Amino acid sequence: MNILVTNDDGVTSPGLQALAALLRQIGDVTVLAPNRNRSVSSHIKTLHRPLRVHAVDLADGSPALTTDGSPADCVALALLGLVEQPVDIVVSGINTTHNLGHDVTYSGTVAAAMEAAIWRIPAISISTLYDAEIGYGPAAEIGLQVAKQVVARGLPRYTVLNVNVPCTTLVKLKGFKVTGMGMRAYHQDELVQWKDPYGGNYYLIGGQALSGISDNGTDISAVADNWVSVTPLRLDMTSESFMEKLRDWDLEVPTESGLYG
Repeated sequence: MNILVTNDDGVTSPGLQALAALLRQIGDVTVLAPNRNRSVSSHIKTLHRPLRVHAVDLADGSPALTTDGSPADCVALALLGLVEQPVDIVVSGINTTHNLGHDVTYSGTVAAAMEAAIWRIPAISISTLYDAEIGYGPAAEIGLQVAKQVVARGLPRYTVLNVNVPCTTLVKLKGFKVTGMGMRAYHQDELVQWKDPYGGNYYLIGGQALSGISDNGTDISAVADNWVSVTPLRLDMTSESFMEKLRDWDLEVPTESGLYG
């Protein structure tokens, strides 16, 4: 069993090391992660410049590879042949914050798993809300349990598991819940404007902490109630429920162009 471990927080992240260490119980682990924090990078693929890859050691002395590319690049590099042995499963994480609801569309952690799914490789993304007293141990243990099940049972084609672990100890976790993707409220964002020393403007996207609509059955609700949330995400984002209505639209190709006719 060959396992590829990556993340979006960078190769020096303790969460990456904790996850890789436990996954070695079930197979050979190759770590290939970004050389710096690439959070909120989504599904970036680097096509306009060369990618550099270097060998490094993690804090526990175990070997790893790092690149100046994105999390999705890490998976692509490995599957294109940088890692010689075939990869059986990709595990991305442990992210330092939860990836709930709409967060998954921004997340580099989830994007790495999605890149694996494009290659039809089973993949998991794992996130928690880091706390210094709790550490990454509970989330790593949960990641190991989910990985064991994926190895034993497999996943449907083009599907990844998005796992979110509450910020608490193992004994306080209520168990696992299979959930749907919730809704994050991003309307609290605000544009913060500053002046640079030369009188020009620069901006930051700021605002209050993110909130979520805690509907029953969603990842947001489960994590808030101390359940481990496991959400199956599909690459196929087609809105099948809207397709029939869309077919009724009066969409016609014009016979003459109003602009160029």
